[in-house]
Amino acid sequence: MKKIIFVLALLINMAAIAQVKDSTTTFKKRVLENTEVDLLLSYYNQDGEHSAVGGGTGSEKLSDIASNIVVALPLNDDDVLTFDVGVSAYTSASSSNINPYDASGVSGTASPTPWQASSGASQSDQLASISANYSHNSDDRNNIWNADVSFSNEYDYTSVGFGGGFTKLFNDKNTEISIKANAYLDQWRPIYPTELNEYAKYGANFKNTGIFSGVPILDQNGATSNAYLPSAFETYGKSNRNSYSASFSFSQILTKKIQMSIFMDILHQEGLLGTPYQRVYFADKANFYIGQSQYIPVYSTSENKGVYQLADDKERLPSTRFKIPIGARLNFYINEYVVARTYYRYYQDNWGIQAHTASIELPIKISSSFTAYPMFRYYTQTASDYFAPYEKHLSTENYYTSDYDLSKFNSSQYGLGFTYTDIFTRAKIFALGLKSIDLRLNHYSRSDGLSANIASLGFKFVLE
Repeated sequence: MKKIIFVLALLINMAAIAQVKDSTTTFKKRVLENTEVDLLLSYYNQDGEHSAVGGGTGSEKLSDIASNIVVALPLNDDDVLTFDVGVSAYTSASSSNINPYDASGVSGTASPTPWQASSGASQSDQLASISANYSHNSDDRNNIWNADVSFSNEYDYTSVGFGGGFTKLFNDKNTEISIKANAYLDQWRPIYPTELNEYAKYGANFKNTGIFSGVPILDQNGATSNAYLPSAFETYGKSNRNSYSASFSFSQILTKKIQMSIFMDILHQEGLLGTPYQRVYFADKANFYIGQSQYIPVYSTSENKGVYQLADDKERLPSTRFKIPIGARLNFYINEYVVARTYYRYYQDNWGIQAHTASIELPIKISSSFTAYPMFRYYTQTASDYFAPYEKHLSTENYYTSDYDLSKFNSSQYGLGFTYTDIFTRAKIFALGLKSIDLRLNHYSRSDGLSANIASLGFKFVLE
């Protein structure tokens, strides 16, 4: 009897030890312990003097307010599902001049000018977007798969995207390799400058039939003329824009204080790559205007208070574009208070643009809870083969744009950010614990006169 009891006790003890061993070997730290919620707010404003809607001249005033809510949900130990919902609203002096005329017609307009916002419907717009990302981590956390889908919509544009990627960590997680592929299938609902749209509807008779009926059209000398005819204009036959990208990155911890990474992207676009409502004016064509003739001599300056030049054509660009950016990051741990994060990227495309970007950010630990982030970024690019300023294109060219985003320029951006972190999430809002607050302020300036200010504020919460 004692032998039986001894054997039973031994078996129970062995089972208990085996259970402990099994629980030890199968224990996994969750990829994400709790649901996290990020609330992001941003404000952007800019000004400049090279409106693309105005064919390379006119006000570029724009303001945009955007908000995003990002929710990361742990589905189990290995899987995380993330949703990102965003809404933004902007007002723009430039895009308002898609139709610089009063809603009641040209005759109801006191002073159309590219230097002031019009009261047209295109003065403002809203963008709504939503995306979802699913990621799965292997048991050893060395393999990560992810897939994502996205959708966004605004008044004249809709985008649907999908993609996926794989990340491999090895060498005790000191080395990381990632690959990713994405596709965006977009659709324009083309809006054309009003005078070109009227020509498309009524042909050469638009001056007697459309909203320009009975409205005097002026020539360069301010005399009434009936010669304006934008015969180069045709509506787009396609309205789709598809973008495909493949990305590769390699990251390596070199020493206890240095970490580096390199990356390369390959991007291909096809379809309607021009912007339908951006005007172009030809140097070899006569100029025609609507408005007050005394402002014609100062048309391309802010002194112009009351005349608008009628377009010769819309922007016209190739239906394909190939882009290759290649870059690297190098992060230095200087001491327990300061880290240097450096970045460089080289970009080239088959439209003739070559560009260089360099930036540095210096996170400075002020205390256990507060970190400051001074930063500086420099960018320079060559002009596209298809760019020329206001009234410098010729009507014999196959492609043309006066969008200064495709011009030769350099820019600088500098700013400062602050982050407050509370790892114990002591501040509570209902069931949400506040984990961090991030505030960033940046100023951007460009050699063509464009300047902008950007402010962003982010809150990270943890569902407890």
